[in-house]
Amino acid sequence: MDPEATRGRLHAEQSRVEQLVDGLRTELGTSENDDISELADYDQHPADTATETFEREKDLSILEQLEAELVELQAALARVDEGTYGIDEVTGEPIDPDRLDAFPTARTNIEGAQR
Repeated sequence: MDPEATRGRLHAEQSRVEQLVDGLRTELGTSENDDISELADYDQHPADTATETFEREKDLSILEQLEAELVELQAALARVDEGTYGIDEVTGEPIDPDRLDAFPTARTNIEGAQR
């Protein structure tokens, strides 16, 4: 496995995820109270307010998942720098290259992930 190619792929994925995070943060820029008060200006059903709240919570959950993915990408980059990328953290054996292609932040083989 070529460390520079791996590093480039991880940086590209990190950049993609950072753009998603930035876009979502921008979208979430208005406070929930602003969204709800906007609805209050119209004759809206209370369910509309609940829908807005649900959508905001969903977006916040997605943001949290993306931020966790960024942490994993940074950890994978650190493993590349340390020379431990692609080595199962449980068994010490090489991680299947197909698994790393599909899941570049993998820390274990599938068997280790199931434990």
